[in-house]
Amino acid sequence: MKAVVCQAWGVPDTLTVQELQDPQPGPGQVVIDVQAAGVNFPDVLIVQGKYQFKPELPFVPGSEVAGVIRSVADDVTTFKVGDKVIAFTPTGGFGQQLLAPAQSLIPMPPGMDFETAAAITLTYGTSYHAIVDRAKLENGENMLILGAAGGVGLAAIEIGKALGARIIACASTNEKLEVCRRHGADVLINYSKEDLREAVKAATGGKGPDVIYDPVGGEYAEPAFRSIAWGGRYLVVGFANGEIPKLPLNLTLLKGASLVGVFWGEFTKRNPKGNLSNMRQLLQWLQEGKIKLLISGRYKLEEAAQALNDMAARRVTGKIVVLPQ
Repeated sequence: MKAVVCQAWGVPDTLTVQELQDPQPGPGQVVIDVQAAGVNFPDVLIVQGKYQFKPELPFVPGSEVAGVIRSVADDVTTFKVGDKVIAFTPTGGFGQQLLAPAQSLIPMPPGMDFETAAAITLTYGTSYHAIVDRAKLENGENMLILGAAGGVGLAAIEIGKALGARIIACASTNEKLEVCRRHGADVLINYSKEDLREAVKAATGGKGPDVIYDPVGGEYAEPAFRSIAWGGRYLVVGFANGEIPKLPLNLTLLKGASLVGVFWGEFTKRNPKGNLSNMRQLLQWLQEGKIKLLISGRYKLEEAAQALNDMAARRVTGKIVVLPQ
């Protein structure tokens, strides 16, 4: 099989496509013919050795896939050859075949395409865990989303709307904000042209947002937090900006507010049943039309490095996928 290989920590351009041996399933495992693999910002960090999780070199990047089961171990009874499945694994996604534990698989709902199936786990799983499990967003509350046009941002918009919240979307261009509007955002703020605090104050009648969803970090974190409502929850989701902000902790006291960490990957390990329940809810919402993934780019296996570069440069709206076959 062909796969993208990371042989040493470095920028995406150092990745190579190589011919590897076809994997064989061991106890409790299956082999999947990968039809689509989602691309995520953590993938950019992982190949550079800058993420919380560091796989052993060499490795195949990519963590979320959809495909068809090629072979199963003798002790696997829950899936069979030919089943269409969704898988989330630490590595291995950017290859034509993937070895995965059978217990980590989710059956693809009837009628779902592979690209959508490969794009839902990390972004929507992260946003659902953040908004429902960590922030406990309630119907009628205001939620401010920074970097709202990215994969997790659009997922947050749709999940927030499904829960009955009022969504304030922030992005750096009017084109990105238009995408946010189409996905349900109620208020749009271009923080490259507007004063963020003043715009948020106007959007909330001076009250401030009850929940702030921040996958970006950087310079907008502090003005956003200074705008939070009394008793608000600030979700620390990631640092796509590359800069980890340093917030004055007295702000949490003055606002009676909470800084809430969101680490979905660790949540899936510590509470797999809770994560499976979350995914079932998301798949139900998808079938009901309450959420709709935006796939904005498709890349061949040989273009995986370019996909990661586009992600790193924040040129991506919604989700992009690699198509290994």
